[in-house]
Amino acid sequence: MKIAVASGKGGTGKTTLSTNLASFLAENYPVVLTDLDVEEPNSGLFIEAELVSEERKFKMIPEWIEDKCTLCGICQKVCNFHAVIQLGPMIMVFPELCHGCYACSELCPEDALPMIRKKMGQLKHFKKGNLHFVESRLDIGEEQAVPLIKQTHKYIDQHFDKDFIRIYDAPPGTSCPVMEAVKDTDFVILITEPTPFGLHDLTLAVETMRELKKEFGVVVNRYGIGNDDVLKYCQEEQIAVLAKIPNDRRIAELYSQGKLIYREIPEVREELEKVKELIIRRMEEVVR
Repeated sequence: MKIAVASGKGGTGKTTLSTNLASFLAENYPVVLTDLDVEEPNSGLFIEAELVSEERKFKMIPEWIEDKCTLCGICQKVCNFHAVIQLGPMIMVFPELCHGCYACSELCPEDALPMIRKKMGQLKHFKKGNLHFVESRLDIGEEQAVPLIKQTHKYIDQHFDKDFIRIYDAPPGTSCPVMEAVKDTDFVILITEPTPFGLHDLTLAVETMRELKKEFGVVVNRYGIGNDDVLKYCQEEQIAVLAKIPNDRRIAELYSQGKLIYREIPEVREELEKVKELIIRRMEEVVR
């Protein structure tokens, strides 16, 4: 079972839900929590575990070999991202813009643009009991999250079999990194808050999930503030509301201390139990 926790914007509680849900499930099941918000991962602030392994991650970019180049201009024409341009008698490569599609390298008639490795980030794997935690982080200055997210998915597929419940803490928003994070998941939990901003960004996230043909449900965080517009929207759109996490000062206090909230606030544990029942029910359906 692959479950992504996403939202239309940052700050709605993705990491809070991801870390608490993964730890809660790990009390009875093998779980791997993966932080795919690679630009600024923070799930690790709430997971106390021992480091298992660490890997440097690379992407492939072209390197111009002047002696071989005939300045035919093909590389510039085929690059849709303007990562390779011709300036007079030279070819300039911009690694930050390169998407590693290999078009310029493969189509160069003189093999003047071989692909080379460039470090883009690192991946760390932690473990405590039934819970595995994998975190990927982009190097400072790297602008593209998608290649690292893709490699992180590959790592999970290679190291964890179907017996593991996989929880993905997705990036915020509705852009390319989010789509890469959720595209192979079985279910997406959209977390929102009952405010006008929360509703606006929830509608964007819902449209994105429907475009991707993903099954999804909604968890309302900070329930008790704002109004009922989010609940009315979900009812009108026939979207399941999976849980309502209360607006409670104790949650903010525990969060600021890097603690898991379900262990100390019974109301949160009760709401997570509802999400757990959905996950287990869907797992049983897959087995049948």
